[in-house]
Amino acid sequence: MEPVKLWLQRNLKGDPVLWGIVILFSLISMAVVYSATGTLAYKNELRGRSGTTEMILFKHTSLIFVGLALMWLAHRIDYRYYSRLSLYALLLSVPLLLFTFFMGGTTLNDASRWLTIPVINQTFQPSDLAKLALISHLASMLSRRQQHVQDFKTTLLPVMLWVGLICGIIIMSNASTALLLFATCLLLMFIGRVPLKQMAVMVAIGLVVGGVGLASGQRYKTVVSRIESFTDKSKPVPFQLEHSYIAIATGGITGKGPGNSTERNILPHPYSDFIYAVIIEEYGMVGGVTVLFLYLAFLYRGLLTVVNSHGAFGGLLAAGLTFSLVLQAMVNMGVAVGLGPITGLPLPLLSMGGTSLIFTGISVGIILAVSRGEREIRPMVGEPADTARIPKKTAYA
Repeated sequence: MEPVKLWLQRNLKGDPVLWGIVILFSLISMAVVYSATGTLAYKNELRGRSGTTEMILFKHTSLIFVGLALMWLAHRIDYRYYSRLSLYALLLSVPLLLFTFFMGGTTLNDASRWLTIPVINQTFQPSDLAKLALISHLASMLSRRQQHVQDFKTTLLPVMLWVGLICGIIIMSNASTALLLFATCLLLMFIGRVPLKQMAVMVAIGLVVGGVGLASGQRYKTVVSRIESFTDKSKPVPFQLEHSYIAIATGGITGKGPGNSTERNILPHPYSDFIYAVIIEEYGMVGGVTVLFLYLAFLYRGLLTVVNSHGAFGGLLAAGLTFSLVLQAMVNMGVAVGLGPITGLPLPLLSMGGTSLIFTGISVGIILAVSRGEREIRPMVGEPADTARIPKKTAYA
């Protein structure tokens, strides 16, 4: 065991608890996705497509390992390089988002959110790249302007332009992702000491830009319908939520057992949007609480990385990515138990997905890169050290 321990210490840097949480999520994901994809395999057979449950599991497991490999690579890189890369990633994501929406991206569920990568025939959501790029670049902008954070022209204006542009484009085809990204940016601005008055201006502009983007996009009627279904109790419970409730109610304390879900055959997308309901049905409240605890533990370790960060950029970067993943998880689980209107958000680290697993792996890798601490990182040639600080009481907020 000693050689294995030494290898792990040399190769897996950063927070070991965070590594353990991610690996545990990966194992749970393989088990639940394998159980939840029986109906998908049956539909593939009816349509003459290849795709047994074993093949789907193999593809999903392969993507998990690719995500873990990219997470390992990302955590080995000096996190300050991401300050430079974020701007290039943003400049790339804007034309990709526009092309997907206007020029014929792959349309699923009445929304053009995906591009199909040739040769490997894998769908790709440019919004995944845009989220990672925007959070990283926002952390970079705020960290570089800590001494001028109250200046509208030098701080708030460029922040408003990038946040408004990215969220405004995304909301035309994916309202839930855009709103969640906007909320994450506001949290990041609060941690970065942006005055509340300027944040209020940001919210007002966001409401206008978001309203225009939503009204001119593809999902306006769907969003209105889902909000009305959630707020108007006189209307029947939506089909998805009805069977999500049945799955949760029949799961009991310990569940029906792995692979014994019945609602997986009825629920739309039980392997992504409503995977939490399948987890509770098969593993009971014990399984549901365990998954919730793991996300809270992930949040705690991510915030611990923020507190222990030596510089503003590292702290803001880790905070933004941690909040982005955990907020999405809370929204997904909240929808499954009826605490919010239906969204199309997958459950991070657990749902079956394509490139979302890859970008989630990169995000966690960047958090781990920050958790390595600057004591292991020598100053980069030609660039000042990341010495800007966030006052501790603000960083804790």
